Amino acid sequence: MKNGHQKDGTQRYYCKKCRVSFQDQYINKACEQDTNYWIQTLIIEGCGTSSIARLLKISPTTVTRRILAIANMIRRPAIVTERTYEMDELVTYIGRKKTRIYIAYAIDRKTREVVDYIVGRRNKRILGFVVNTLILSGALEIRTDKCVIYPEIIPKEIHHVKNRGINYIERKNLTLRTHLKRLNRRTIAYSKSLLVLSAILKIYFWG
Repeated sequence: MKNGHQKDGTQRYYCKKCRVSFQDQYINKACEQDTNYWIQTLIIEGCGTSSIARLLKISPTTVTRRILAIANMIRRPAIVTERTYEMDELVTYIGRKKTRIYIAYAIDRKTREVVDYIVGRRNKRILGFVVNTLILSGALEIRTDKCVIYPEIIPKEIHHVKNRGINYIERKNLTLRTHLKRLNRRTIAYSKSLLVLSAILKIYFWG
């Protein structure tokens, strides 16, 4: 049954069975039930925050807040033990090109799925987070490029640097740069926040 109006003139209704008052139409598009779905879909299709806000007709601030909320609800999939992994880093920047940031991640060589990632500087501590995940999963082999950091943090018996040994993850790098505009080499799109960049990667990898 009808139950008055909101201050903006929108008709309100009351359900006699549920005893809940509600409105059928919203002026603010962010209140619609499928907003999170479309934000997640558009991120995977490579749209930036401004593009999503323009397409969905909501505030860029709301888009950013929703991205962080969606990412917090996503959990990393369980890692299958005793597999061969490939690990590499992808360079990008935050705010300005002088602020270089690396996306270090690893994929299962058999399934091509991303098993873990981290965003930060390229040093032993940052790369060590991903490497430790692989070691704890009982990695049979970890394949990397010739970066001098890896021999210091990966046990010699499972570390392999082979010619064309990381072809799959190199192709994954190209896919990431193609799908996520903020990771393109020559683009006016960029990330302003390390937290948002990490959230978008989480949605893209596991959303």
